[in-house]
Amino acid sequence: MMLMSQAHGLLVITAEEAEQLGRVSGLTIDPRTRSVVGVRLSGAPKHATAIAWDRIEGVGRSAVVVRSVTAAGAGRDDLPTHHEILGKRVLTENGSEHGTVKDIAFDTTTGHIHTLYTALGDISGNHLLGVGGYAVVVRGA
Repeated sequence: MMLMSQAHGLLVITAEEAEQLGRVSGLTIDPRTRSVVGVRLSGAPKHATAIAWDRIEGVGRSAVVVRSVTAAGAGRDDLPTHHEILGKRVLTENGSEHGTVKDIAFDTTTGHIHTLYTALGDISGNHLLGVGGYAVVVRGA
């Protein structure tokens, strides 16, 4: 497990070329699969500003590793719209306020969202219903 806040700023490197592509600037979450599906990069070449999660070889405390420069640019056309989630308002499907997202724990192998840590308590990642520009929507917390 890793916290989303710990992933921000990690180096992204290629395994084959041993080159630095950039740094993690954000993680894209798909609420349908309740998982991280993409990594957004800052300081990266134009073809690698977003990397699909299935192209990631590994995520560690020091870096995110992608197989190659070529792999980094593939598969990103299917990524859902990226929304910053940390600090976002949390609402239940009934419209009740549940604070803001403080952090998110995710599995570094599968990308599965384990827990949303909010100002008003923890919410299982299985309760995630939607992520948008206005709020994160969860099943009754």
